[in-house]
Amino acid sequence: MKNIAVLGSTGSIGVNALKVIRANPEKYSCIALAAGSNIELLARQIAEFHPAAVSVFDEELARGLKNILSDGAIPDLFFGTEGLINVSTLSEVDTVISAITGASGLLPTYEAIKAGKEIALANKETMVAAGGIIMAEAKKNGVKVLPVDSEHSAILQSLQGHHAEDVRRVVLTASGGPFRDLNLEEMENVTALDALNHPNWNMGKKVTIDSATLMNKGLEAIEAKWFFNLDMGRISILIHPQSIVHSMVEYKDGSIIAQLAVPDMMIPISYALSYPRHLKNTLPPLELDKVGGLTFKKPDLKRFRCLGLALEAAEIGGTMPAVLNGANEIAVEAFLSGKIRFLDIPVLIEKTMEVHHFHQSDSIETVLEADRWARKKASEVLSKWI
Repeated sequence: MKNIAVLGSTGSIGVNALKVIRANPEKYSCIALAAGSNIELLARQIAEFHPAAVSVFDEELARGLKNILSDGAIPDLFFGTEGLINVSTLSEVDTVISAITGASGLLPTYEAIKAGKEIALANKETMVAAGGIIMAEAKKNGVKVLPVDSEHSAILQSLQGHHAEDVRRVVLTASGGPFRDLNLEEMENVTALDALNHPNWNMGKKVTIDSATLMNKGLEAIEAKWFFNLDMGRISILIHPQSIVHSMVEYKDGSIIAQLAVPDMMIPISYALSYPRHLKNTLPPLELDKVGGLTFKKPDLKRFRCLGLALEAAEIGGTMPAVLNGANEIAVEAFLSGKIRFLDIPVLIEKTMEVHHFHQSDSIETVLEADRWARKKASEVLSKWI
């Protein structure tokens, strides 16, 4: 029996994670939950799973949640970053599903690793900003950090039974998002509603916008570097609109091993929790005869500048990926609130990166300071812009 804390329980990954836990009560128990502001859904999750501890975004929401729960058993309630750390480091917890969106997931994930917890990681920003530190701490404490993203899960599965030294490269696949067939002129006036209309996946707003800009694939390339101990030259990206091949590993002899499945996050979540076993689920099987063709092409870095900026930040290294990520969060928020246009997102990120004097990321404090600097600088650029 694994005792699990779910950080981001009301988001798309968290909801799917609870589906996996619900379907396997003999294997998993939900000990703790953390969410942002959706306290109505969180209250229903508490009523079903009876966690020992719960955290929300702030103290006001904690009071609101307590009022909703007044007729039932109330778990220990926490809030803010300290609350996230409290629920992720509970002594009863074995495994933490880190599915909070944004850099706010970094510190609780790091503290959970220091406390000896296994990590099922869906929070891209943790690896992007501090991948070297995270993996070193995991090794020091003898814990696994397993990917929940479908692409990294596919790579992990394609590596099983093979020697790491035989790997030539990994190939990340990308759906291409809703604008994969538009030219720059057509992308000039796309709206947030257009960008949130992903053709293949149902995700949260931030990651859906990242998919539309292809920033998510740049972040995933940086993640892959740390997850699988690769230099960036051994990571390739292909647009694969069907989202059936979730990623591939090419070996020295030219063999390519790929993982294929229907596009549903329950599969990589389940694998991260049951690794290295595969658990049965109720999803429909992949019927390739009904899928039709599977197509692949290289991404266009002129149309999707965010991807190029992410790869540039990865090559520079040090604090630059943290700055890229912080600036991107500000830019995405500005786009969603109507302050900038879609094609302004990479412009804001680039202007922030251009004035950053990067240095080595030798501690979590250094990374967090780079993130704070990037958010402040991007906000300053934005204020002059609008």
